Amino acid sequence: MAVQPQTTPAPAATPEPAPRHGRLLAQRTLFAGPNPDVPADLYCTTVTGVAVRERTRLVLDGHAAVSTNSYFGRFPASYWQRWTSARSVDLHAVVSGGGLVRVMASDSEGTARTVATQQVRDAHEQPLTLTLALDRFVDGGAFWLELETDVDGLVVDHVKWSVATIRPRRATAVVICTYNRADDCLATLRTLAADRAVAGELAAVYVVDQGTDTVESRPGFADVREALGPALRYVRQPNLGGAGGFTRGIYEAVRNETVERVNLLLMDDDIRLEPDTVVRLRALADRADEPVLVGGQMLNLLHPDRLHVGAESADLSILRAGKPVPDALTDADLTEEQQDLRVDGDYNAWWTCLIPSEVVSAVGYPLPVFFQWDDIEFGLRARAAGFPTVTLPGAGVWHADFSWKNWDDWSRYFSYRNSLITSALHSDFDRRSIAEHLAKQLVDALVSMRYGLAALLIRAVEDFLRGPEVLADGGTETAAQIRKLWGEHPETKNHPASSVPGVAAVDMRRTAPAGAPSMLGLVLVKRILWQLRQRNQGTAAINAADAHWWHVSLFDTAVVTDPSQEGVRLRRFDREVMLRSARQGASVLVRLVREGGGARDRWRAALPELSDRQTWARLFESEAGR
Repeated sequence: MAVQPQTTPAPAATPEPAPRHGRLLAQRTLFAGPNPDVPADLYCTTVTGVAVRERTRLVLDGHAAVSTNSYFGRFPASYWQRWTSARSVDLHAVVSGGGLVRVMASDSEGTARTVATQQVRDAHEQPLTLTLALDRFVDGGAFWLELETDVDGLVVDHVKWSVATIRPRRATAVVICTYNRADDCLATLRTLAADRAVAGELAAVYVVDQGTDTVESRPGFADVREALGPALRYVRQPNLGGAGGFTRGIYEAVRNETVERVNLLLMDDDIRLEPDTVVRLRALADRADEPVLVGGQMLNLLHPDRLHVGAESADLSILRAGKPVPDALTDADLTEEQQDLRVDGDYNAWWTCLIPSEVVSAVGYPLPVFFQWDDIEFGLRARAAGFPTVTLPGAGVWHADFSWKNWDDWSRYFSYRNSLITSALHSDFDRRSIAEHLAKQLVDALVSMRYGLAALLIRAVEDFLRGPEVLADGGTETAAQIRKLWGEHPETKNHPASSVPGVAAVDMRRTAPAGAPSMLGLVLVKRILWQLRQRNQGTAAINAADAHWWHVSLFDTAVVTDPSQEGVRLRRFDREVMLRSARQGASVLVRLVREGGGARDRWRAALPELSDRQTWARLFESEAGR
């Protein structure tokens, strides 16, 4: 049985080994998370016997065995061999007692092999260094530790991995964009500030606060300000969305931190941060032979042992983002699966992503699209200019589970519009294929009585066809207009499940579908005819997982659970709205096919100006003057 205390301090006398002169700290091996909510098995696992897992120290009783063949416990050797010219990595530790220290390695198929062993006897805070060759990992593989004891116990402390340096380290500026998530943002700052070995190496921490419920209003903000000292740069500005918030931090960091190069480490305000992820992203970026964007992976906040996706791509022909690249793990249980095969992403979302400043110098700033697809477009633009993105295994943060988010939301306007912009800029922009894809989504929305979503899609295509002038204000006015449009549709509002307006409790019995139809096309025609002839059944309560169009469309009224599980949506069939929206949607999609080529050319011609520093300077100044 393993014992996992979170608060027992390590002895003050234990020396912390520093890598030799000319060495770069690549990552630390930690044995427990930054707080008790994080599963300790993501750091190491007790194979046999009893082990005490602390943050930087592991204590093994006699006849115990522990492995760091885990998400945070591995060193991603394949990525270091692929993206750097480092030929070896040094493993440093301080050991006391007796036991066997073994370094294991895997290949691209996950087959393990032993690469180094060290027998420890009667040690007392003895420094240990093992040099490991980075020479057989091109297609995949990682290093990890296996520790065993016989009669004596063993203490392993301050485990670090380092590589030889080839140039001076770059300044690193963290950029956090926040909007009315003051408590979440403060928690992220506290976690960062609490790890002095990480926070002390940062040139700056920019917090761009665009909300009305501000971070600085919280009592704990003063303590964070004191802990981070002059590195903390707190910036207030009106809401320009995620694109405007992150870009403000980039804008300030490029201006203030260095006249040459700086790592721009972007991260969301509501993540649960593992501070060593900062170490790992920064180290790979600093040691890479050519500038690369280095992204952290997303782990699910509500299910913290699950990986969202190993690396992502986008299919611009159907406006789809977040597509797993071939062979990448997706929705994986990290206590059971490891990422041995090296995979390459097309971009990395900005829940945590490091961008070297020379990338910004070469390709420009993010587009003023308010939010949604801004990170994807920038990553694709960088790749087209020769700056790839590395999504680094073991460099993870926890972010709200996407499966618990309701994508039927006002923000979908920006997703539709900005995906069209991204496709126009970075693909052959097959207008017929895109129009067919959007037509399917429009019909799905109308048949399932999501009229607000249909309105957003129509407005998004219209605004794309208007051209680059729709971005003139950075999205502030557009966001207000879209919220108003969204609010005009009753089915967009959440209600408590215990009190749904106009629906009796007796009508709230759950109705489940019999299964997916085998001939969807014919069923769709049938459902449309039923609706137009108003032959649908009465009221049904439908679970979020069952809310398919072929089931919802059977009823006049559907009480559908929101995926967040916080309430329900009330959808009612409206023949007039359905027909009007269908006509408008058909018209605008015909325009997309006919006029989309001209719109594409205008967007491409405007890209240099839209991504120019002066454009953002104007937006920041004009918003500040409001």
